[in-house]
Amino acid sequence: MKNKIAFLLLFFATVGYSQNWKTDFSQTTAEAIAQNKPIILVFSGSDWCAPCIKLDKTIWQSEAFKKYALTNYILQRADFPKKKQNQLPEELKKQNQSLAEKYNQEGIFPLVVVLDGKGKVLGKESYKNVTPEEYIDTLNSFLK
Repeated sequence: MKNKIAFLLLFFATVGYSQNWKTDFSQTTAEAIAQNKPIILVFSGSDWCAPCIKLDKTIWQSEAFKKYALTNYILQRADFPKKKQNQLPEELKKQNQSLAEKYNQEGIFPLVVVLDGKGKVLGKESYKNVTPEEYIDTLNSFLK
């Protein structure tokens, strides 16, 4: 019974990320190049960082962002959970650490990095208490 409950919780948690958040950066860059779209790389502490959780709820889970991102961005999440039950597989931890060493040397959480398909940084942002539409405008300003 506990396994079923755990599975259901995991299922519903991933439904919240139904915008196709990627976790394999090589796949993300390949898709970005193939589709000629920029990448949104998000450094998050999903189970300990209050601004990360707010950003997820107010921006990433908003209908406006989901709809816009579907056709305009490739989404990549680099998560750094702290709770034991939320730990990531070792390979994913190593990849996320490598991404942090390259794109988030300051250790800022949350950090949103807009990249081109080749991994060039176009702009960076953190949590802002704005509407989803305003946040989209900020991200889009990096593309000009």
